[in-house]
Amino acid sequence: MKYMVAELLFKAIKAWYEDGKICILLSDKKEIRFPVELNDRLNKATPDQLKNMEIICDGTGLHWPELDEDLSLTGIIEGRFSA
Repeated sequence: MKYMVAELLFKAIKAWYEDGKICILLSDKKEIRFPVELNDRLNKATPDQLKNMEIICDGTGLHWPELDEDLSLTGIIEGRFSA
């Protein structure tokens, strides 16, 4: 099985929505933030929908159940915020 280096080194341990941004705390204590406007589904969502976010796949992805949206941590780090 192939893995990206990011998948082996970093995992999301906390994720939240704050002031128009998705915020992610990584296992190495670094923090990533990106504006929701970079993703079409997130940009159209309400604050409550954005707050309803789950860390999935052993910390390598984020999921918004109400929006049917998933983002991988690797994709976020690489700057890929939507399909």
